[in-house]
Amino acid sequence: MKEYQTITEISGPLVFAEVDEPIGYDEIVEIETPNGDTKRGQVLESSDGLVSIQVFEGTEGIDTKSSVRFLGETMKMPVTEDLLGRVLDGSGNPIDGGPEIVPDRRDDIVGAAINPTAREYPEEFIQTGVSAIDGMNTLVRGQKLPIFSGSGLPHNELALQIARQATVPEEDEASEDDDGSEFAVVFGAMGITAEEANEFMEDFERTGALERSVVFMNLADDPAVERTVTPRLALTTAEYLAFDKGYHVLVILTDMTNYCEALREIGAAREEVPGRRGYPGYMYTDLAQLYERAGRIEGRAGSVTQIPILTMPGDDDTHPIPDLTGYITEGQIYIDRGLNSQGIQPPINVSPSLSRLMDDGIGEGFTREDHGDVADQLFAAYAEGKDLRDLVNIVGREALSERDNKYLDFADRFETDFVDQGFDTNRDIDETLDIGWDLLSMLPKEALNRIDEELIEKYYHAEEAEEVAAD
Repeated sequence: MKEYQTITEISGPLVFAEVDEPIGYDEIVEIETPNGDTKRGQVLESSDGLVSIQVFEGTEGIDTKSSVRFLGETMKMPVTEDLLGRVLDGSGNPIDGGPEIVPDRRDDIVGAAINPTAREYPEEFIQTGVSAIDGMNTLVRGQKLPIFSGSGLPHNELALQIARQATVPEEDEASEDDDGSEFAVVFGAMGITAEEANEFMEDFERTGALERSVVFMNLADDPAVERTVTPRLALTTAEYLAFDKGYHVLVILTDMTNYCEALREIGAAREEVPGRRGYPGYMYTDLAQLYERAGRIEGRAGSVTQIPILTMPGDDDTHPIPDLTGYITEGQIYIDRGLNSQGIQPPINVSPSLSRLMDDGIGEGFTREDHGDVADQLFAAYAEGKDLRDLVNIVGREALSERDNKYLDFADRFETDFVDQGFDTNRDIDETLDIGWDLLSMLPKEALNRIDEELIEKYYHAEEAEEVAAD
């Protein structure tokens, strides 16, 4: 293996070196500093006689006397089922004081694209235990459903709640005789503070969720370049557990905004022509390479489901990060600052939220036969109640008809009874739909124009409507 002492320039997280042989794109590099430290990097660009290298651990301590070794292979993740229950840093090294990882094999972190004809359509319901998601924006196995949040909002608490509670109901029923459902969580954290990392770990350990999880932690004071590797390591691990070991894997990536900031930082160091708001023009492609690593493969038992979390700068959903994410993913869950200030937990605004694959994963055989109709009616009634709130601000409540007042009460109770459940409550889908019927029973039967009459006869309880009338 050739060793070069030909570093010509160091710029931010990048090192430029002269070479006299062809070097492969994405090849892994070891750089030895004069004081004996070894840092790892990756070839970003390889032209005739010159390579640019991004250094994962930052360029501190590297100078023109440092030696560079090209290892002749791309970055690989050591994968094994024993990773479950382990905590790793953003580069995939154990930081939990446990034993060294003995891998079954080492997989390329870029991953292989799933052949579109081999993809199986996602349609099995995943129960998160959160009514606003399960009832209104249902997550299905193999889907990618991001959470759009803002800084200071409790998206991490929601992520932990989902990681803790998520199950595949029919797997649970089938495995009551076995030793539990083959469900795993891969948690990739990018650029989070040490305080947030401690909260995550405390919650994982307290609730026992760590036993079925693999955690990757890249902290805010870790190098930005490492942030670009963390989600790829997490997804490589998820693919191995899903497609080789048959697990249903839920991948939670937080915070994709920090990931995109790292892309921007590297792009600036490479003096690339910037795109919208200074982000690189290839950010769409880069995000797609991550998000498209979700799904199911025909003939394989497992699945990879993704919940990327991103904080929208300035709560602006036209910002390039949420904008591009929304193009690639199958819907989004919105965390709402107004609901949060009212103390509603989790503060999910169901109106702009959407799950594009919901219709295929609900109904008889998946959740319950009334699910689709109930969700449609709840959406419609809540939208009407919210419109009437604006009207009340102008004309006052007394000017509204009795019917309009019922819709106003419905909107308030929808937020306090259905959406608000706290971060420790786990509701199964039957409980969520029953609460939906309690709310819909506040409205007269003839107002339920989106629900099949047979279902109204079966689930509508008139005494609820009478109580509301009495109030």
